[in-house]
Amino acid sequence: MSNTTTIQEPATVAQPAAKTTTLSGSQAVLEAFIAEGVHTIFGYPGGAIMPIYDALYDYQEKLKHILVRHEQGGIHAAQGYARTSGDVGVVFATSGPGATNLVTGLADAQIDSTPLVCVTGQVFAHLLGTDAFQETDVINITTPVTKWNYQVTDATEIPAVMAKAFYIARTGRPGPVLIDITKNAQLQKFDYPGYTKCEHIRSYRPKPIVRKQYVEEAAKLINEAKKPFVLFGQGVILGKAEKEFKAFIEKAGLPAAWTIMGLSALPSDHPLNVGMLGMHGNYGPNVLTNECDVLIAVGMRFDDRVTGRLDKYAKQAKVIHLDIDPAEIDKNVQTTVPVWGDCKDTLPLLTSLVNKNTHTAWVQQFHDLKAKEVEAVITEELNPTTAEMTMGEVMKVLNELTGGNAVIVTDVGQHQMVACRYAEFNQTMSNVTSGGLGTMGFCLPAAIGAKFGAPDRTVVGIVGDGGIQMTIQELGTIMQSEVDVKILILNNRFLGMVRQWQQLFHDKRYSFVDIASPDYVVVAKGYGIEGQRIDSRSNLRDALQTMLSHKGAYLLEVMVGKENNVFPMVPQGCSVAEIRLK
Repeated sequence: MSNTTTIQEPATVAQPAAKTTTLSGSQAVLEAFIAEGVHTIFGYPGGAIMPIYDALYDYQEKLKHILVRHEQGGIHAAQGYARTSGDVGVVFATSGPGATNLVTGLADAQIDSTPLVCVTGQVFAHLLGTDAFQETDVINITTPVTKWNYQVTDATEIPAVMAKAFYIARTGRPGPVLIDITKNAQLQKFDYPGYTKCEHIRSYRPKPIVRKQYVEEAAKLINEAKKPFVLFGQGVILGKAEKEFKAFIEKAGLPAAWTIMGLSALPSDHPLNVGMLGMHGNYGPNVLTNECDVLIAVGMRFDDRVTGRLDKYAKQAKVIHLDIDPAEIDKNVQTTVPVWGDCKDTLPLLTSLVNKNTHTAWVQQFHDLKAKEVEAVITEELNPTTAEMTMGEVMKVLNELTGGNAVIVTDVGQHQMVACRYAEFNQTMSNVTSGGLGTMGFCLPAAIGAKFGAPDRTVVGIVGDGGIQMTIQELGTIMQSEVDVKILILNNRFLGMVRQWQQLFHDKRYSFVDIASPDYVVVAKGYGIEGQRIDSRSNLRDALQTMLSHKGAYLLEVMVGKENNVFPMVPQGCSVAEIRLK
């Protein structure tokens, strides 16, 4: 018998197994939204996305769903939401026609760098490729107009795919992402592992490495310049770099002009804000583009509406281009010094190296040319002597009543150019428009989304009599969701921008631009929306004040001159220096 005492280990107590959460694929989508901070979804239900909508029934306290009247309205609303909130806009649509109705908005968001996550339903996986009812190949259809798209056929993929979708949509140069989910994946139950936000994807670098050498070279060019000129676009807003941009131009005394997408990044009354670039931009910025010695582009892509003829664009200047997207460097305009990176990061580096300066005489040249434009164009536009009202005078009174603090959403056409030229902004993220694609019908649904994105701000949608009729059904969304948005129709009884071109370049052959309109006030009343129509400037101020003061949605139709044109104008095929005042 052994004298060794055996010490027996206490028996191991069995631990209960970790509780596994079982969710459906549809629930996993909604859990992803909550984890990503989504509050508002725009959408329209249908057969292939019905399981997600069924799950949404139990999430109504956490997720607000806005029922639009058309999927295109839904995606434009999501764009408006993203543009005023700075968050990712979210859209639901069903398969087939529901998904294809998103394509215009996807293209618009892609070219204007708007972050969206669109979730479309799809037929059961075993039916893919059979031409099943409401089946379309939405992945191949949307590949050219999305930053990324992906089809989910198994629910276990959903958490990781949704995390990747939000990460790609909001990082780097933002853009739209579409996730197509088959119906079986929406219904499938699986062991839900929880949700982890995506912070890295191999082979995807949202921010290029900032090269100090190029920043130093750019600063040297700016310090040596006699006539430096800054062009800024929406990249300043998307990068949340408004303060950094302002500090940069103020230190170096740089006159700065904006693209329509960059409008509101710098207050309208800033002394170095010299106006709007491009086809209907201000006279000075266009003419002096071809006289500057250093051209500094910040977060803009040298669109053809800004450059005019490329072979005659700023050939005398050395070009510095700050952009987060390396693909934009040298794409249209040859760059002397590329500064890759997020302007939130690159602008402070550049500011630290530039000399304090004023360039007083050079800035004065912009003011002198502005005086010519005031005399030739602006005075008559804002203070007309004709009996008919002008769009410009409507904007002038609106500015006086809003104090430059409203969000202005515009459609596409003459009213858009007039609004961008004359609207005043004190706050960033205040101008919402369709820039690169020029989508008529954008305004009304985008204004709805803009209000949800900025609920405490006054939102005014300014639209023409052509654009309003393209998405007028969204008045139903305003009615049902009680959206406090102000709708200002500038009615010239024409498709005005096309008519202007036909007048100037096609011998006044007005081919199918004379558009008839319904009684908009009666239509609005049918949707429970108050409104009025005016055709006299004596009623203009009171009518605008009534619109702004009204609690809830309001529609104001203003009858303006039928054949008024927007000037200045750079005719297509001409140099920016050939801009016409009349």
